[in-house]
Amino acid sequence: MVLNQVLRSEESIARDVCDQPNIEPKSALRATLLATREAQSEQAGQAAKNAALATRIEAVLAQHDARCVGLYWPVAGEFDAREVMTRWLAADTTRGAALPIVVTPHAPMVFHAWSANAPMKLGRYRIPVPEEERVVVPDLLLIPCVGFDADRYRLGYGGGYFDRTLAAWPDGERPVKIGIAYESGKCGRLPRETHDMPLDAVVTETSIY
Repeated sequence: MVLNQVLRSEESIARDVCDQPNIEPKSALRATLLATREAQSEQAGQAAKNAALATRIEAVLAQHDARCVGLYWPVAGEFDAREVMTRWLAADTTRGAALPIVVTPHAPMVFHAWSANAPMKLGRYRIPVPEEERVVVPDLLLIPCVGFDADRYRLGYGGGYFDRTLAAWPDGERPVKIGIAYESGKCGRLPRETHDMPLDAVVTETSIY
């Protein structure tokens, strides 16, 4: 009972902060939303949320003829998309998947091929990466969101890695961009900069935007 009250209180605070994006800097938004998401990962209903989110991700993947999907290694209470991707790969052996790799700090990322049984090693920032460094180019990306708004703009971790990576992608070849988030991360309107670009869709446990 007490935990549920705390979670509702944190979610309310997160939404209040999101509704005032011009007053609160991105760092304050990010900190509040991250705290809310990590707290929610402990609650009893999280498994049902994750199952619903997985179903919606599978529905979005079915709408696209992607041959290689870039996912992410889950951190800080993010939805773990690895099981979804393992099922997606098993349905067609010609499909591929990949994880983003930070080769050089503050530079565009590359993607290395991944599968459920791929040997892993610790990469930069101590995030696991495939041991085999086989570069591939995804045509659809699952991008984790700390926050998002109804126009599908994303709040990330502040490093700008996805922004730089997408900006460096060849024109006309950019991948489909699917944001992955929990509904508690939805904001009224996020602050925007000239280099920001909206995602093609954002998937949560209750909606596809």
